[in-house]
Amino acid sequence: MTEAAIVRTILRHLKALPDCYARKLHGGPYSAGLPDIFCCYQGHLLAIEVKRPGGRVTALQAAELEAWAQAGATAIVATSWADVERAVSQLPTA
Repeated sequence: MTEAAIVRTILRHLKALPDCYARKLHGGPYSAGLPDIFCCYQGHLLAIEVKRPGGRVTALQAAELEAWAQAGATAIVATSWADVERAVSQLPTA
């Protein structure tokens, strides 16, 4: 499965959740290292870097995820919807 296909699957599932807004951030010269998907679910921010199984984040991507986590976001690397679903299930309920 390609990374793009994983992104589409994750977005489809996120958009089906109630009280959820998710967007894919398209890469460009001013977005290097930023997570692929930003999602607000019931008031909680998720920053999601998508990789194919076995893929690794770059040092810049790891630093960005850490910065988002330090600011209070749930920042994860996901290789499937199951990874995101697990993170969402661990969020405090409203």
